[in-house]
Amino acid sequence: MMPGMTSAEWELSSAALDEALDPRPERIALVTDFGPGPYIGQLQLLAAGLAPGLPVINLLDDLPAFRPDLAAYLLPGLISGMPERTLYLCVVDPGVGGERATLALRCGQNWFVGPDNGLLAPLVRRCAVVECALWRIDWRPQCYSDSFHGRDLFLPMAIALTHGRLPLPCQSLTAADIQGYDAPLDCDRVLYVDHYGNLITGLALEPATPDARICVGNQRLAQARTFCEAPEGAAFWYLNAFGLVEIAANQERADRLLGLSAGDALTWEVGNH
Repeated sequence: MMPGMTSAEWELSSAALDEALDPRPERIALVTDFGPGPYIGQLQLLAAGLAPGLPVINLLDDLPAFRPDLAAYLLPGLISGMPERTLYLCVVDPGVGGERATLALRCGQNWFVGPDNGLLAPLVRRCAVVECALWRIDWRPQCYSDSFHGRDLFLPMAIALTHGRLPLPCQSLTAADIQGYDAPLDCDRVLYVDHYGNLITGLALEPATPDARICVGNQRLAQARTFCEAPEGAAFWYLNAFGLVEIAANQERADRLLGLSAGDALTWEVGNH
């Protein structure tokens, strides 16, 4: 049920989804740049009140702040291999309270809710090979804050979808209708720096060969299969557990060693060395 609404009002402001075409999600995964503080806790507490027993997992809360352009390319790898019928509530939303639209996406058996600011665009393009559906959700609660749509707008939408209900009014969209649809499929930048200082990138793997190097300033980083195959303290690149190109250093922080942070540009060097 939507916050502040009776069961009858909720029925009138949502449409039943066809379970055969749009299987309802069984859990919610939070993917945000909220970081430490009250925000994730409020999402989890509100979800517990609206849908007791529904699993709500804080999958990632330290995405680079205000950078949906980077988070967009991490998202496809982040969800790879995760349980189907999961709803990913995705919030990296520097335009909160502005004119940007709100999206609900079903890609295969998974769902995604978030702002229309490019955050979901690479995912939409990659999932074009499977059955998907996309809506702009124009429903708004009677009372909501201008600055915390994750709690007041996106989460109630997500809860409705787990009940097999699509909030109304809404409008069906094509993939080309959303912001960022014409952006490249890959991103030649650092997307995310993890707890160990490893640098997850959006570099395309396709042009790389086993002897390819990643150019970082005047350094050329070679490939290693995993950490123990590189000398201690040495930086290298490898294909990480998400299927993305990552830069790391054996028992060192690659971000400090190389002077890199989220958003920094990278290039491949392919050929004879």
